[in-house]
Amino acid sequence: MAIIDADAHVLETERTWDYMLESERSMRPRIVATPGDSASGGEFWLVDGTTIGKARNVGHETPKESREMDDIQARLKHMDELGINVQVLYPTIFLRPFTRRPEVELAVTRSYNRWLVDIWKQAPERLRWVAVLPLLSMDKALAEARFAKENGACGIFMRGLEGDKRVSDSYFFSLYEEAGRLGLPVCIHSATGSFALHEYFIDECGFNKFKLAVVGSFHSLIFNRVPEKFPDTKWGFIEVSSQWVPYAIHDFARRFERQGRAVDKTAVLRKNKIWVACQTDDDLPYVLKYSGDDMLVIGTDYGHNDTSSEILALRKLKEDGAVPSQVVNKILDGNARALYGL
Repeated sequence: MAIIDADAHVLETERTWDYMLESERSMRPRIVATPGDSASGGEFWLVDGTTIGKARNVGHETPKESREMDDIQARLKHMDELGINVQVLYPTIFLRPFTRRPEVELAVTRSYNRWLVDIWKQAPERLRWVAVLPLLSMDKALAEARFAKENGACGIFMRGLEGDKRVSDSYFFSLYEEAGRLGLPVCIHSATGSFALHEYFIDECGFNKFKLAVVGSFHSLIFNRVPEKFPDTKWGFIEVSSQWVPYAIHDFARRFERQGRAVDKTAVLRKNKIWVACQTDDDLPYVLKYSGDDMLVIGTDYGHNDTSSEILALRKLKEDGAVPSQVVNKILDGNARALYGL
């Protein structure tokens, strides 16, 4: 049995943007020192006039050369020490909105993806990655999804809100169709792409900005029956725990029942091909009544230091005995393998 970390991160560095075209160099993200600024941690990224804290959400229990992918062998060695066979890599800088200009988004996301391709090539069986697409330019996004699939990607990254659009918006339907054709799950990660939402909750802890946007997108997708339109497409909800799943299912079930439609609350995830990343402090016996054994995965949030970070999560799940061992084995291996097509 393998141990699969379904949510690990890379921390971008200046090298991430070395893949930008010469004509795009003026759009290159830049590091600005902000000594004494607790909101940024001492450094922030400057991207198209937008500042994004760079040094604040850093998991210092992970070696710098590993989390920044300076030394791939060091990353693999640390994975061995943690008992992890495979990590699925997610971004850090893109957890927040960074531009309204399609040409900037294209340049930055394309460079990021090519950086990940070079990382993947050094350990293709152990380091898989989720592609970040230029969603402001859908034709470019579809082309980038195809490129990513050919180069080791195992998912497509989305945020709870993308600009001024919900993930249930028909604008994204061509992407969902292509994702199903390519066998790439649409992975909605704790994050927001909405400047309006981010600025409205600028001084709060992140729960409304990042977590609830994702929970709301789950409800919106199901209530609008979007997964039913794309039966070949898989979905992941990542880094928002799983504790909300029973609540969200109860809510839209009651709304459906008012329309005369019965809902089997225990089969919603399975029927819609939706996997959810849990945490070890979730009430898993309760959540499993709604998710079933096959639709939960788990990640460490490797490289970060926030409410979802738990570097020993995979080991803890295996050892604490709260969930039967056969279910633990599915969460650690088979379920993640099914979600990401590993």
